[in-house]
Amino acid sequence: MTSTPIRLLHVITGLNTGGAETMLLKILQGMDRGRFSSTVLSLTDEGQIGPRISELGFRVETLGMRRRLPDPFSFLSLVHKMRRIRPHVVQTWLYHADLLGCLASRMAGQPPVAWNLRCSYMGADYYRGMSGLVIRSLARLSDLPAAVVYNSEAGRALHVSLGYEPQRWVLIPNGFDTQQMHPDPDARRRIRGEIGVANDAPLVGMVARFDTVKGHDTFLAAAGRLLRSRPEAKFLLVGAGCTTDNAELRRMMPKAIQDAVILLGERRDIPDVNAAIDVATCASIGEGFPNVVGEAMACGVPVVTTDVGDCAEIVDDTGRVVPPQDSEAMANAWNEILSLPAAAHTRLSMAARARINESYALNDVVVRYEQLYGELAGATSS
Repeated sequence: MTSTPIRLLHVITGLNTGGAETMLLKILQGMDRGRFSSTVLSLTDEGQIGPRISELGFRVETLGMRRRLPDPFSFLSLVHKMRRIRPHVVQTWLYHADLLGCLASRMAGQPPVAWNLRCSYMGADYYRGMSGLVIRSLARLSDLPAAVVYNSEAGRALHVSLGYEPQRWVLIPNGFDTQQMHPDPDARRRIRGEIGVANDAPLVGMVARFDTVKGHDTFLAAAGRLLRSRPEAKFLLVGAGCTTDNAELRRMMPKAIQDAVILLGERRDIPDVNAAIDVATCASIGEGFPNVVGEAMACGVPVVTTDVGDCAEIVDDTGRVVPPQDSEAMANAWNEILSLPAAAHTRLSMAARARINESYALNDVVVRYEQLYGELAGATSS
């Protein structure tokens, strides 16, 4: 006799490329489909990740809400869809989905809700205006969800300071598929050939959408510093908005570094891109557990990261950690790694990959989500 699968409803603010969206995609790829049946509901649109989820065979629905503007009709549509799907568990992703998903659950039979916190401190401006109002509201409502999942200790500490007092905290870090992400000499040659960079040229890269919190200004200032001692170095920026038509990004690039900076925009072949670079970078001023750090390490690429979120714990001694917004420290860290003899660089690369295998393997992370959902569904039926 086959038991009925546990119905999961993932409610997410949007499905443009980002850390939360990518993690949702990876969890869906790895979950036991015989035990769990999943539907994804975006409050806005299907973005770039929605079609990829659909390709896996999961149902993706959208509400078409306009960002930052409350829409009572869309909220009622969320309640209606929740009643129709009749989920055993609702997993919400990102603040607006946490708020609306939790409230909708109260009107749709009260399936247990798990919030999913994905960030730590994001800068003072982030906690003002509509975002600040939503976060303050969530703090007051934080005893309503059955669990609050967090992917970094820094993220938990921040939300405790904001007034979160949930029934249950659950730590589930980001996970990485080291079968898909690995060192790849062929990809290195192919990508470098595509962008016109010699195979032996120093290449420093950063994968991040263009956003003030991601620290592109610090990265580019550090690039200018490194070029003074390594004029042969090249710099690669990958992510939404990292294109030549981005006037704001272009203004951050002094003429002296423009020929050394390559803008690739958004890509789906991130493992191949990582394989092409010698040092990966996270220059953010605020993160919880950035996927880009773990992805680069899984590909055997040493990382220089700012000391935000849990990055120092993730990288440990396999890379370098520098203060946020310190371009001099970042350039020095790049140069230190690029100056390593080939054998030492290889040892550092393999240590980075081993750390992901040992502590952040995707299979282990998927199991932890499955255990949580099984517990929440069991509590409902008991």
